[in-house]
Amino acid sequence: MVTEAQQNATFYQYQLIKKWPVTRVWNWIYLLVPIVTLIIELYYFSWSSVGFWLLSFPLVLWIQYVISRSVLIMTVNHLRKRWKFQIQFPWIGYLPDQFMGYSTFRRVLLHTTWIGFCFAAILWMWLPLDFSISLVMWHIWFCLPRLIILIRLFRKRKDGIIKLTKEEVSYYIQ
Repeated sequence: MVTEAQQNATFYQYQLIKKWPVTRVWNWIYLLVPIVTLIIELYYFSWSSVGFWLLSFPLVLWIQYVISRSVLIMTVNHLRKRWKFQIQFPWIGYLPDQFMGYSTFRRVLLHTTWIGFCFAAILWMWLPLDFSISLVMWHIWFCLPRLIILIRLFRKRKDGIIKLTKEEVSYYIQ
């Protein structure tokens, strides 16, 4: 009776294809990038760079949140509830909090990345140079871990699902 129930199961079976840990070394290097860029900005500009650097952090987070949420609303409205704002290092920002389709994750990330760069390019003309550099630096910093996922999964099937945790990234297919 038990074997018959297992053979007629109606839930989907997912197979782990790729899994990689988020190492401590990666975290330390990732944390050093904003500090190094602040030091470079201080060297080439002035002490006002610190204020612009600090102001850029929440501004870029808000811009990325608006873009990501808009893309989700326009494309797959029902998946909006699976995404939330997280501050779970290195996953900072508006991200999936459970298993998410790789194609949806990819679409949201690519739109967020290029629209964020366009926004920074438009503001470049009116903002001080050190503020613009801070905006671009934070934008790249927030997108970098997610872009690395896209690079690692470049030749994989687009119908898989991914799971982001603090310790690892997992990619599954059905």
